[in-house]
Amino acid sequence: MTTAQHKHVRVGIGVLIRDPRNPTKVFAGLRRNSHGDGTLALPGGHLEMYETWEGCAIRETLEETGLRIANVQFGHVTNDMMKDNGKHYITIFMMGECVCPDTRPRNLEPHKCDGWDSYGWEELCQFANESCAKHNEESGAEKKLFGPLLKLVEEAPLPVLDFLNKSP
Repeated sequence: MTTAQHKHVRVGIGVLIRDPRNPTKVFAGLRRNSHGDGTLALPGGHLEMYETWEGCAIRETLEETGLRIANVQFGHVTNDMMKDNGKHYITIFMMGECVCPDTRPRNLEPHKCDGWDSYGWEELCQFANESCAKHNEESGAEKKLFGPLLKLVEEAPLPVLDFLNKSP
């Protein structure tokens, strides 16, 4: 097997950042120019060599949104096989809160994201249902979820639900 044919599972980090103005919502944005183009995703990215999960969540959040987060903790992990794209990820979902309650996310990587908004669990569930609907293009789905976020919503892990249903 040549190096080009050899594939590796990659580790991604997705960050659920509580919206300080509406603590039952988290920030997400529409992906651009990458696999999952046009889908709603959380801030996040690849885990770098020797980086902690918490460190990656803090770094990626700052790079993509300008938000400083604290109280970063593990939420869930998904096994994301994206066969259509020739990709396979283990996605680690971390949860955190904004250090400054008045700060809003900025779109610091406009070539990768169309901008940030906040969404509640029910909205994400609705988007998940639309993402899974047959003939999605014909159904007029408003937003589709990025694969790992879709799997997170489908699995509805208790730590994530608890995070979204309690005030900081």
